[in-house]
Amino acid sequence: MKLGLVAVPLILMGVTQAGVAATQGNFKRFSVSAGWLHVMPQGKANPFNINTAVANGTTSTVGAISAGAFLNSINPNAKLTTGENAKEILNMVFDNPKDPDTGEYIIDPDTGKPVPSMGQLLGFADENNIVASEITGEATIDGLEQWRQSGTGLEAEDVDTLGLTLNYYINDNVSLQLIGGIPPKVDIKGVGEIKAPLSGFAVPGDDVKPITGDRLDLLQDIPITNLGNKSKAATVRAWTPALEAQYQFGKSGVNKFRPYVGVGLMYAYFNDIKLNSEIRSDLEAAGHMIQNVLDNKAGAALDGKISSGVMRVDVDADDAIAPIVTAGFTYDLNDNWYGVASVSYAKLNNKTTINVVNESTGQQLIHATTKIDIDPLITYLGVGYRF
Repeated sequence: MKLGLVAVPLILMGVTQAGVAATQGNFKRFSVSAGWLHVMPQGKANPFNINTAVANGTTSTVGAISAGAFLNSINPNAKLTTGENAKEILNMVFDNPKDPDTGEYIIDPDTGKPVPSMGQLLGFADENNIVASEITGEATIDGLEQWRQSGTGLEAEDVDTLGLTLNYYINDNVSLQLIGGIPPKVDIKGVGEIKAPLSGFAVPGDDVKPITGDRLDLLQDIPITNLGNKSKAATVRAWTPALEAQYQFGKSGVNKFRPYVGVGLMYAYFNDIKLNSEIRSDLEAAGHMIQNVLDNKAGAALDGKISSGVMRVDVDADDAIAPIVTAGFTYDLNDNWYGVASVSYAKLNNKTTINVVNESTGQQLIHATTKIDIDPLITYLGVGYRF
């Protein structure tokens, strides 16, 4: 969540400068440093863009479906032939009778089960309140082909690691710095909840058309996964080498304290992406939902049943190149050793992609992308050696 999440290259591993100390007026050509690197991402989450294999206008047989899933899918504003609200009336038909005082289902003392609903007594549903396929007919589905889920996304968390730098000095003031370090594992935070915006209409069976009319409008936001209620959505290993040109003020052998500025480019690569197991399970379930619709089993899709497919969830994060700027200083401890501190900023973002694939057919059922704005602010404290 590569990711991605995620994303999350935040590690511009230690933008530091290495100063120049001089021996009898001659600056040293090389220096190395190591120290504590703290990365603070400043970017915010961007919405997911989601596509599925269910094109708008797809027609699917509903089949047997639980009364609850059937009722949840009906548009709250849908009307019966009588002009009454379809959802309210059908809820009374298919819901088992409840005690008006406690709100609990009334139990039949002979069977130990809830007293049958009107729908069960009329034969519209069986003893488990599963609506018969002769009643449900078929559905024409819209809304699942593509949508943009506002209020969702991925964000990189703060991270600490060991930063390492190597400097080559062109002269006493100008150097080229290669930045590396130990690639840290970055936690990716999820934001918001992803829901599938089902719409369309159902054509009920002939037995109930005198009541329902020729069609019942459908409208439901089907919960897919809640990114925001997990401690983290994913983890990712971030490799972020950087190359900077730096200018150090002052003169070696004269000024112990030497401020510097730098500018350069960072390359970000992400691997070892691990998606939260609950989110992975939710996405696999969503894949089964899509496959069931394609298999003419819309009722099974709404009931969250396993489909004919075997689901695989793939997560990938694109590589990225970002500009980076730095301000810092070095302080000479002696001719060879020095301390260094710096603050850097990189305008870094990448695209994270999540695909749900049916391994049985190779078909991509769900394709979701989001841009992760990392924009890290990086602080570095280290000790260096010149030679």
